Amino acid sequence: QVQLVESGGGSVQPGGSLRLSCAASGSILSIGAMGWYRQAPGKERELVADIISSGRTNYADSMQGRFTISRDNAKNTVYLEMNSLKPEDTAVYYCNAATIILRSPYKRLYDYWGQGTQVTVSS
Repeated sequence: QVQLVESGGGSVQPGGSLRLSCAASGSILSIGAMGWYRQAPGKERELVADIISSGRTNYADSMQGRFTISRDNAKNTVYLEMNSLKPEDTAVYYCNAATIILRSPYKRLYDYWGQGTQVTVSS
């Protein structure tokens, strides 16, 4: 069984920082693109940033320059460093893996999601 487990969410004041982590567990051979999405109350889920296994990154325009995504392929973990947080960044943040290849039995999983972690930015 494969799990994506997010951690690092919480409450922070405007201008503060948080670092989210998402670790994939299971009999994993490799993971393709990994990303962070967020969903605020009453809004649709949106892309924050994603990163492929080579390290190439992609950011939503509103997050560019404030957020940094990175990954450790050996640990099957993706990170999101969030700086200069604003109240409008308040949302549940979800980790996504576009493709997970399992070792045994060999199997491909697509569009795999974590359970989400709450980020609240408020004074």
